[in-house]
Amino acid sequence: METTRVRTIADVARLAGVSKATVSRALNDSPLVSVGTRERIRAIAQEHGFEMNDSARRLSRRQSNVVALVTYPYAPSETVPDDFVLEILSGLTAGLHADAYDLLLIQTLPDETRWISRYLESGRVDGFVLLAARCTQEHLSRLEGRGAPFVVWGMPPDGRNFSTVTGDSFAGGRMATEQLVRNGRRRIAFIGGPGREIEVRDRFNGYAAALSAAGIELDESLVTHGNWSAESGAAMMRKLLERDERLDAVFACSDVMAIAAIEELHAHGRSVPGDVAVVGYDDALIASHSDPPLTTVRQPGPLIGRLLAETLIRQLQTGAVTHVSIPAELVVRASA
Repeated sequence: METTRVRTIADVARLAGVSKATVSRALNDSPLVSVGTRERIRAIAQEHGFEMNDSARRLSRRQSNVVALVTYPYAPSETVPDDFVLEILSGLTAGLHADAYDLLLIQTLPDETRWISRYLESGRVDGFVLLAARCTQEHLSRLEGRGAPFVVWGMPPDGRNFSTVTGDSFAGGRMATEQLVRNGRRRIAFIGGPGREIEVRDRFNGYAAALSAAGIELDESLVTHGNWSAESGAAMMRKLLERDERLDAVFACSDVMAIAAIEELHAHGRSVPGDVAVVGYDDALIASHSDPPLTTVRQPGPLIGRLLAETLIRQLQTGAVTHVSIPAELVVRASA
């Protein structure tokens, strides 16, 4: 006698003599259903050729299998994100894909938080990925208050209840500056991103610590802050040259700003590294193709993206809040 194929959870529930909710829980391995009942329901479903499709499974779990990357709209001068962000994005999408998750990009403003409720209550996303350079404390507080699963790149753990993946920016800033000191440089300038950002502060503190260890007094006139863009890197380099023509080295907090600084030095008739040595940060793909190839502190963007995906998915599946730290690594090329 041919086995009757059932088509719905209601069919399985009728055959098993239980409610539809019990069938749904059993097929989703819910601990609310005893092992014996789960096995009996699964056996009935298998006998009658029933399989819960992905959309029904996600609906029953209130899961979308979508994760959102939250960022600010880019300024008109930033036609695309810098290479390092794109490398993180490539690793993030690959890591999510490996666990059957999709990525949604959300652009918001620093003072806007309504997106949190909108995406959570609609069930459009299961969790969020944020970049420390492009989120605010208000965003973090609101997400925590809603109990939303999320992970932040570039923000060291500080006892708060969210997952993080971060590099060792203090060690990176120190390594970059030590390389310049080893090469005999004494008038070492600093080009940072926005001074309010944790990564920038940590890199500056590493820079200051290396100067102090070498017996070099910190000169505030050699410290500038931009906004991560190439335009700001060039503008900060011009400002530094106006302040001190004797400067012989520059540590820039991103490869994009470092390469713009090199181009500005060339425009002012300065050779690199002959007159001024330059060290960047990130080791984005463009670093090895600059003129000269850029000495930099490596942060492997694709690896960071994959770790962000894995950390958030682990939190979604188990509720575990975890913190991952990536060690800094100096990559020596021709610019310093």
